[in-house]
Amino acid sequence: DFSTLVAAVKAAGLAEALSGEGPFTIFAPTNEAFAKLPAGTVEGLLKPENKDKLAAILKYHVVAGKVMAADVSAGQVETLNGAKATIAIEGGKVTIDKATVVKTDIVGSNGVIHVIDSVILPASK
Repeated sequence: DFSTLVAAVKAAGLAEALSGEGPFTIFAPTNEAFAKLPAGTVEGLLKPENKDKLAAILKYHVVAGKVMAADVSAGQVETLNGAKATIAIEGGKVTIDKATVVKTDIVGSNGVIHVIDSVILPASK
């Protein structure tokens, strides 16, 4: 379900950083989430010349600390790329920048993963 994300993390040179001590909370898009992007987007981002842009997008999916679903609250969260993402809770559903959290609390050795149904992108500066 996450082969595109894993390939992107490796292409961005973030595999070592994200397997570090942490703890991290990762909002992980599924392969289907990446497939929703316009045709050619993923392939373009995986090119070596786009490594920094890809890294910035991937870091936008990561928050420092281990935040379990029960501890999530609505509001702004600072991501590892320095930009803020917006978490909303409505009718029992949690979203981060309009991506819906579809599975929660996949605990790893250095944090937790929450699965989202869309790739989230930081606002252009």
